[in-house]
Amino acid sequence: MLSPISTRRATRVGLCASASVAAMLAFGLAAHAEDDDARHGGARTRTPIKHVITIIPENRSFDHLFGLYKPRHDQTISNLLSKGILKEDGTPGPNFSKAAQFQVLPQPKYFVGADAMAKTPYVTLPPPDLGGAPNVQSDTAAPFKNTAEAAPLEPLLKPADLVLLTTGATGFSGTEGLDTRVTGAAHLPNGPFQLTGPTLPYDAYTGDTTHRFFQMWQQSDCSIANATRRNPTGCLNDLYPFVITTFSTADNGVGNSMAVLNVNRGDAPFLKKLADEYTLSDNFHQAIMGGTGPNHVFLGTGDAVFFSDGRGNPLPPPTIPPAVVGLPPTFPPISLVANPDPLPGTNNRYKNDPLGALGEYVNCSDKTQAGVPAIVDYLAALPYEVSSNCAAGHFYAINNFFPGFHPDGRPANPASAHPASDGSDIFFIPPSNVRTIGDALNEKAISWAYYGGAFNAAVNLAKGSTNPLDAIGAAYCQICNPFQYASSTMGDPAQRAAHLKDLVDLVDAIDHNMLPAVSFVKPDGLLDGHPASSKLGLFEALLKNILDRLHANPKLEAETAVFIVFDEGGGYYDSGYIQPLDFFGDGPRIPFIVVSPFSRGGHVVHTYYDHVSILKFIERNWRLKPLTARSRDNLPNPVAHEDDPYVPRNSPAIGDLFEMFDFGRDRDHDDDDRQHGDRDRG
Repeated sequence: MLSPISTRRATRVGLCASASVAAMLAFGLAAHAEDDDARHGGARTRTPIKHVITIIPENRSFDHLFGLYKPRHDQTISNLLSKGILKEDGTPGPNFSKAAQFQVLPQPKYFVGADAMAKTPYVTLPPPDLGGAPNVQSDTAAPFKNTAEAAPLEPLLKPADLVLLTTGATGFSGTEGLDTRVTGAAHLPNGPFQLTGPTLPYDAYTGDTTHRFFQMWQQSDCSIANATRRNPTGCLNDLYPFVITTFSTADNGVGNSMAVLNVNRGDAPFLKKLADEYTLSDNFHQAIMGGTGPNHVFLGTGDAVFFSDGRGNPLPPPTIPPAVVGLPPTFPPISLVANPDPLPGTNNRYKNDPLGALGEYVNCSDKTQAGVPAIVDYLAALPYEVSSNCAAGHFYAINNFFPGFHPDGRPANPASAHPASDGSDIFFIPPSNVRTIGDALNEKAISWAYYGGAFNAAVNLAKGSTNPLDAIGAAYCQICNPFQYASSTMGDPAQRAAHLKDLVDLVDAIDHNMLPAVSFVKPDGLLDGHPASSKLGLFEALLKNILDRLHANPKLEAETAVFIVFDEGGGYYDSGYIQPLDFFGDGPRIPFIVVSPFSRGGHVVHTYYDHVSILKFIERNWRLKPLTARSRDNLPNPVAHEDDPYVPRNSPAIGDLFEMFDFGRDRDHDDDDRQHGDRDRG
């Protein structure tokens, strides 16, 4: 897949002394309250939460991470264990067949819901693959040969955790092929399997799998023909390995998508501890089908970005010269507009996508464009009214592209009549005018920052640095920063300086009581937990360090909520309900934990959420309006069925996360407000 390799008296003497004293006391209290508001970003909040920190690791579905989790107390959960699909030890349970995966006979057109007559179950699962996991230690990349090489690059890891950057290599001769570390890898039964085991420890690097827009829609296998009362949208989630093995001839992870961790047997111990002690959602979804970049954009905008002239006027994207992607010059120019219809004589290989990694844009307002009718017609058949939310003539970015600006603020200009000679600027989406949560916070003088791992080094690299310590800048995730797409932030040096920070600045802000009201935190590529390029244990080590620093500042901790939310499922299987909201998604469930003094107790919340729910919480807490008329934060809060908390009966709807907290009844929101989804914006 083409993806970046990628924040503050007067005294009157008179006869009525007591009245004067009372007046002074009242004035002093008001002044203190105003100072308190200023310290927290300049606006009064609806709740005791004065700071929100959203920390975003990578690429794990809910069932992949918490499929075998057992909640505390009397809590219920929807996962592989509760459904009887897997047993506590990770072996097949009595309802294992409910997660069976299928193959589909060749179809003439792209589909999102397969005809039952065209489907046959796998006899055994396609085997898991090494999927790019590093096989040996290195002097220049993780896993490093020693901690001395790693320490200068990752200052936010505690010394005892630096060893995690040296361990976990597979030991194989290459980075692709059958992963025989998985128990029974070559003959797995058809369904989810435990990834870790006697010869594959939790600390090991493991293979990646494909997670792209049209592929993920198809993996979800959504059709009204499959609808039931408890699954009214009819998404069966039963084509995961089939799509991975048929949409291209590349090695895309094969059976990796069905792998799960086992928190009952020691996997993800710190994340399990947080779930045990705080509040976990088992109904939180990625906002858009597909990968990292578009989901981060939704997290920052509640919307998708589109190809334009860089000033907000939509344009069709250009074609790619074949040489730019390593194809012979005799090959025809390649359109960046997606065409997921299969090539003749193939099962699922997409037209106009010779590498299985292009097709980055879609004009979903045009039903003559390949792939669009399958999704739009499915949306029209849903039992609730839903708009595709596709503006005419807009080509939306649905897969990973570099943002419209370099880290140092230089704009990319792929729409230019004079593109770069090497064609590299084609892989940048033009500067975007889509409104961000940062714009809304600026307008109310509410402080905010985006803290990116290795951001300072990435800026230095963009300016031409050859300092070896800046090499870590290549691990800064450009596609993950929703504000790096936006002209309003990147086009203004003062805005960049105020709001774009390095991750090391976060702990400094925590230590010195300078934490903004709203913070987005993105680890670099070594620590984000992404399969193959990172390990979940590395993310846990970073997360624990951040939370420990916050815990060392009790006053700040008392008024802070930490949202731990994965960017997307990474192509891993999930068994949860999917509620389509528009052409773009929702997608499968992802893990979401709230760490706060007001979320203690080991609760599991079933309200339907997605990434935009974080925007809704920020907006409700700080009294902001939805970002735009079309952004997804306009959707109402869900009203659940009495016997099914997972399926909103007022679809399309997403919650604002208030159910994740217990604030008591001493604030200016109440039970009626929460029940009826009245956000009382103003």
